[in-house]
Amino acid sequence: MTAFPAATVATHGASDPEAPLVVLLHGRGSHEREIVGLAPYLPAGAAYAAVRAPIAEGPGFAWFANRGIGRPLPESLAETMTWFRGWLDDVAPEGRPVALVGFSGGAAFAGGLLLSDPGRWAGAAVLFGTLPFDAGVPVDEDRLAGVPVLVAQGDQDHVIPRPLLDRTWTYLHDASGAVLTAHRDPGGHGITSGTVSVLGDWLERTLLAPA
Repeated sequence: MTAFPAATVATHGASDPEAPLVVLLHGRGSHEREIVGLAPYLPAGAAYAAVRAPIAEGPGFAWFANRGIGRPLPESLAETMTWFRGWLDDVAPEGRPVALVGFSGGAAFAGGLLLSDPGRWAGAAVLFGTLPFDAGVPVDEDRLAGVPVLVAQGDQDHVIPRPLLDRTWTYLHDASGAVLTAHRDPGGHGITSGTVSVLGDWLERTLLAPA
């Protein structure tokens, strides 16, 4: 088992330890201080935690070793998910609502966490990335039955391989069973103001609306 460092986390929003928690997962080669910049534009009332990925990658960090863009190595993904759950269990015991928001490589990591344990999450947003197919997590039919999921993709995204984007879109729409919100952006591989607006509305409905 790889020894990873203790989690480095940037926070924003509610300080109440029982407030709904939104975990922000940055892209490959980035860091927590970049993606936490989304939090001021997202709904008040939630606590936001941007976690630094545990693997050094160039000037930033990565969530897993891979065999190509969007294709995690199963052993690496399993190890980093175990590390992440260790951090999460300390800050959000069972019963505290937690939503995952992942961008690019962070979207694949969020997808791995979601598929490995769908009942743990209040919802997950897969932004401009792929689910981690062929990486040791289940992608059975109805695997995400009843789980709120947001998927956002850019029509001109040339970073994530198009077959992986299309496979993600099709699985979430046709086979996953998720309660799906889907957004297509005319741009490329980046979070636009339109996507932030859709994400904010989704978080409001998913995490903060009265039951």
